[in-house]
Amino acid sequence: MARILIVDDEQRMRHLLSMMLKKKGYEVHEAADGMQAWTMLGKEHFDLLIADVKMPGLDGWGLLRKIKKHGLDCPVVFITAFATVDSAVQAMQEGVMDFISKPFEQDRVVLTVEKILGMSRIMAENKELKQELKKVSGSGEIIYQSDRMNRVMDLLGQMALEDSTVLIYGESGTGKELFARYIHEAGPRSAGRFVPVNCAAIPQGLIESELFGHEKGAFTSADRKNIGKFEQSSGGTLFLDEIGDMPMEAQSKLLRVIQEKKVQRVGGKKEIEIDPRIVCATNQNLEKLVRSGMFRQDLFYRINVFPIETPPLRERSEDIALLARYFAQGFNSGSEIKIAHDALKVLEGYSWPGNVRELANVMERACILAKKSGLISARHLSFLSDNPGVGQENDFRLPAKGIDLEELEMDMVEQALEMTEHNQSSAARMLGLTRAKFRVLLKQYQERRGH
Repeated sequence: MARILIVDDEQRMRHLLSMMLKKKGYEVHEAADGMQAWTMLGKEHFDLLIADVKMPGLDGWGLLRKIKKHGLDCPVVFITAFATVDSAVQAMQEGVMDFISKPFEQDRVVLTVEKILGMSRIMAENKELKQELKKVSGSGEIIYQSDRMNRVMDLLGQMALEDSTVLIYGESGTGKELFARYIHEAGPRSAGRFVPVNCAAIPQGLIESELFGHEKGAFTSADRKNIGKFEQSSGGTLFLDEIGDMPMEAQSKLLRVIQEKKVQRVGGKKEIEIDPRIVCATNQNLEKLVRSGMFRQDLFYRINVFPIETPPLRERSEDIALLARYFAQGFNSGSEIKIAHDALKVLEGYSWPGNVRELANVMERACILAKKSGLISARHLSFLSDNPGVGQENDFRLPAKGIDLEELEMDMVEQALEMTEHNQSSAARMLGLTRAKFRVLLKQYQERRGH
């Protein structure tokens, strides 16, 4: 539900606009002048601001400039009885999204609000999409040519047209979120929002607030109302990443919400109907977690409607050269850079524990090293072949000259954090450690690096 703030010094105008928009299902708040509105904007988030141009004190222009100066993400629509071509041009140049002229008709107001909110949502999604896709591969494209990936893409295409819950399995760095976005964008819910949630990254005490939202005053630090991820994704797709790391208590509440399609905000009394499509992802064996009592069996059955496994890079070796060339061109801003045959042999012979994400990082480093020559050779990848961890599991051989074990441990911690985007649970699993043991290593790493 979009939240709209109406700012007008005439109480009758505020009330009229508020009644129009509330009838359409919007959550509407009112401010009697620009300063009151500015105070409210500092405490709460609004999806749209509708402001009168001429008001005593801080007028519409002043409020707009404060919003832009402080970088608030809130589109502004002006109401005025004195609109001219010049003022409209000036307003658009300064960032006003549209005008509503007095006296206004209800249909005109509603259409303007719907249009601006739609544009705002698309812009926000594009920004989120670009940021999230960079984490996986620096691009929104899924690059492949292997038969294994062809089969996966066929399944994703089929599931995109359905509304069933999907569970994506795969190692860290295989692009699970990229595949979840593909399901969303290729399906009938693409007009709605794609809302990603990393279940492992949310502090345990805030999970309910993040997922279900909270009312103002629900707990000590709740100084404003928070719309939860379920509400945000209603009509679109909710992506629950690292769902295997969700605490048992939260799993129980998640199951109820998925079954009933209703949420109750923390501190709230009413239930709110929601309609998101659920896509989950994990790099853990959920069946094993169920057997050990770490994951609810009923929740597992609820989300495991259609499981899809994203293959690790070592099992789709036909794609390595294709991906490497793609990343190389991307990191060189489209300028030509070539990869020598000996470099490709190194890349195809490596086990890629960090999968596609690690390959992207490796190619970025190789491109920097080969910038002058324009040719990536095996020597630009020596940090791979010389790494004692290269090779299959338990394939390590102590070099004759020996090693600095502490330095090796610190290097492994750093690599694991880079490959998992500083997700400590995933980094610990990559190193075969419990989270507690990993934290001990991480503390040592931070002390030695002077963090």
